[in-house]
Amino acid sequence: MVFPEYRPRRLRRNESLRALIRETHLSPSQFVYPLFIMPGKMKREEISSMPGVFRISVDQLEQEAKECMELGVNSVILFGLPEKKDAMGTGAHAKDGIIQRGIKELKNKAPDLTVITDVCLCEYTDHGHCGCLIGDTVDNDATLEILAKTALSHAQAGADMVAPSDMMDGRVAEIRAALDENNFDMVPIMSYAVKYASAFYGPFRDAADCAPKFGDRRSYQMDPANSREAMREATLDVDEGADILMVKPALAYLDIISRLKDEFDLPIAAYHVSGEYAMIKAAAEKGWIDGERVMAETLLSIKRAGADIIITYFAKDMAKLLQK
Repeated sequence: MVFPEYRPRRLRRNESLRALIRETHLSPSQFVYPLFIMPGKMKREEISSMPGVFRISVDQLEQEAKECMELGVNSVILFGLPEKKDAMGTGAHAKDGIIQRGIKELKNKAPDLTVITDVCLCEYTDHGHCGCLIGDTVDNDATLEILAKTALSHAQAGADMVAPSDMMDGRVAEIRAALDENNFDMVPIMSYAVKYASAFYGPFRDAADCAPKFGDRRSYQMDPANSREAMREATLDVDEGADILMVKPALAYLDIISRLKDEFDLPIAAYHVSGEYAMIKAAAEKGWIDGERVMAETLLSIKRAGADIIITYFAKDMAKLLQK
């Protein structure tokens, strides 16, 4: 096919033709909207580093769920801000913990909403790390039991899916065993299989009040320089019983999303994280970019790379744009 016989522009002449041959499509049903739940009543606090994203109290969840479902966003993932923290993160698996109360509220008021829960300890430990400590080191194996208790408590409260984000070795197997032994064998695990030690998490740590009080998380989260290691991490989680594999962050790791999509036949999720969201919002507020178009282009790139599911703070905004 040599010019002028073949002209690619023939199929770009108008929107009808462009839509006819469009290869990648976004749908609100593919989005998961993160929700931050805080103690108190009638609370709704905007997160300064994430314009348009709020911490809300449990009694505000019904309205949030209604808005999401009216837009076709039928899935949420919950993050909690507990009233108290301790060295072992015991609030993560408390029967009346903030997430457990949030799950019950959502399943009572919006039973058709898919409720996914983040399973980690960083929001519940007074030191901010994702597991319990021996000295200044996160104890991998001791943490597994607490993570399994946390996932089980979420399932008992009514969660539809659990999503371990801690990056402890062996946590998927431990959680799968705890769920199966307690008759929650139909609760799937969406594993943060490939979670990098990224600088893009900054605004989230503001939102969830979970920055480490010392050191960093590079001893358990992945080195951004590595891609072959991502395949090993994902393979381990598949072997341990993961149902969905997640890559986090998304934009800086589109190559990893693509590799997982080619390598594994499980659904692939990608977390479009707080820093990626905040950069677009900040540049749009300055008038440097067209925020809507950059949002759409960004989410399309994540989908095009191979993500079946996109966790994004833009879920509602993108759903509204798709309705236009």
